[in-house]
Amino acid sequence: MIHHAVDGPPEAEVLVLGPSLGTELGLFDAQVAGLSDRWRVVRFDLRGHGGSPVPPGPYSIADLAADVVELLDHLGVRRFHYLGVSIGGAIGQWLALHSGSRLLTLTICASAARFADPPQWPVRAATVRAEGTGAIVPSRTGTWFTEEFAAREPAEAERLLEMLRATSAEGYAGCCEAIGAFDVRSELGGVAVPTLVLAGADDPATPPDLVREIADGIPGARFEVVAGSAHLFTAERPEIVNTAVAAHLLRRID
Repeated sequence: MIHHAVDGPPEAEVLVLGPSLGTELGLFDAQVAGLSDRWRVVRFDLRGHGGSPVPPGPYSIADLAADVVELLDHLGVRRFHYLGVSIGGAIGQWLALHSGSRLLTLTICASAARFADPPQWPVRAATVRAEGTGAIVPSRTGTWFTEEFAAREPAEAERLLEMLRATSAEGYAGCCEAIGAFDVRSELGGVAVPTLVLAGADDPATPPDLVREIADGIPGARFEVVAGSAHLFTAERPEIVNTAVAAHLLRRID
């Protein structure tokens, strides 16, 4: 069973939060603070991240999505809203395509239907298996968050980077291999869940044009760009994200 945390009223609708590669459920502290008064918020750690077990890789997005379904079955959650960042957003797309009857809404942040440069993901996996996740840390400032954010909020930037340092090499590498093999571009038309797609205006990992391809492929999806933010804008611009997500979830019941 993957590691998880639950916050908010037990009788409320459930909002599941899926993290980005190299982070853990603490990525969503600001979402818990801003949304758990209205929703029951379930956060989880990916395989090999945070407090979750570290099975040998490679993994697939289907494997990671199955972990989420197993967790929700364990918690007795039948229907839920889902928000995912990056690889968490890929898991959300998979859930919408294969367990769509269980989703109330879908929010995809800084993700892709096929991530850029697929051949580089197994290369990154090999690097991390050989050198550890610390080899990736220097490249994250400017990618995970803007240089301006790092200067303005150094403690928060360091907290995010420490998540990466603490991630197991095998867990990170296995998830890299899942990202490299992921491609649902031809299937997006089958998503029948109310969907919000968010992109960071200054995100070099999943630039807005790449993220927009998800919204263009899903019937009726809404697309918004979060100004002044890079890849982990749930942490960099939480007030914007929380407002957009709350409006999206509540729109379903208007």
